[in-house]
Amino acid sequence: MIRISHLSKHFGANQAVNDLSLVVNAGEIYGIVGPDGAGKTTTIRLLCGALRADAGEMSIGGFDIIQQTDQARALIGYLPQRFSLYEDLTVLENIRFFAEMRGLRSNEWYPRCMDILAFVGLDDFPDRRAGFLSGGMKQKLGLAAALVHRPHVLLLDEPTTGVDPVTRQDFWQLIISLTAQEEIAVLVSTPYMDEASRCKRVGFMRRGKLLIEGPPEELRHRLDNCILELRGEPLPGMRAVAKADEDVDDAQLFGDRLHLRVREGKAGDVITRLQSNLTANGAKIHSLRVVAPQLEDLFIAMLENEE
Repeated sequence: MIRISHLSKHFGANQAVNDLSLVVNAGEIYGIVGPDGAGKTTTIRLLCGALRADAGEMSIGGFDIIQQTDQARALIGYLPQRFSLYEDLTVLENIRFFAEMRGLRSNEWYPRCMDILAFVGLDDFPDRRAGFLSGGMKQKLGLAAALVHRPHVLLLDEPTTGVDPVTRQDFWQLIISLTAQEEIAVLVSTPYMDEASRCKRVGFMRRGKLLIEGPPEELRHRLDNCILELRGEPLPGMRAVAKADEDVDDAQLFGDRLHLRVREGKAGDVITRLQSNLTANGAKIHSLRVVAPQLEDLFIAMLENEE
């Protein structure tokens, strides 16, 4: 449903998207992850036709974005990073506006609207002005407006940034249900690794380039037996000692613990040395063990390797 081939976009001297290629199939959620300035938002804006590419090809449902713009856009539902609906209109009025902009008649959009509002949990608030909705409710309204014309492709630009964890959970349940029920292809950018783990495939972007992509579980396996979890105190001092070890490539704080990325095949040696060195430096070790890698571990490793 989404095909990007050798896509590039410059803003002056800044290359926002650099030779990007990816494919998203119907019923699939593809997550783009990357630091600020990686090119995630630019990629989505190029796909929906808001920006013109410098080079490369893009198609939605087989329709070329440049040559068949209207046909391609008819298949797209787009939810931008910031709330972009009309705050002085009600929930129902906003959806009606976007439905009629899409050419839907009242006998088409109204039944669909009622179904969507029930689906996103806003069926009790059709007459509430959008400006009086909470942040999470605004995002759900944006999703409802994007779905009213039954799109085949959904483009989501960091849709849960700034909302509470419960609302993030609810929002993702809606997205997962959509792909299962309506076979929609979803391309979503997100700064949250727990959200990326929900995607069928994930692509890591950096400076406009796609560094690596694949199913989250498959990507995590790249660092099997290379991540140690260290618990104890004091953490800052323990981190300094760990980073001084010749076989420790990186040591990152993960809440109340440290994740140490060690060289392949060296986990046992590092554990033995650190137990001795940390104790000698006055640290109190609660636990030191090999753990399953997380996407954060891989993401940090990829950024360091790219640099």
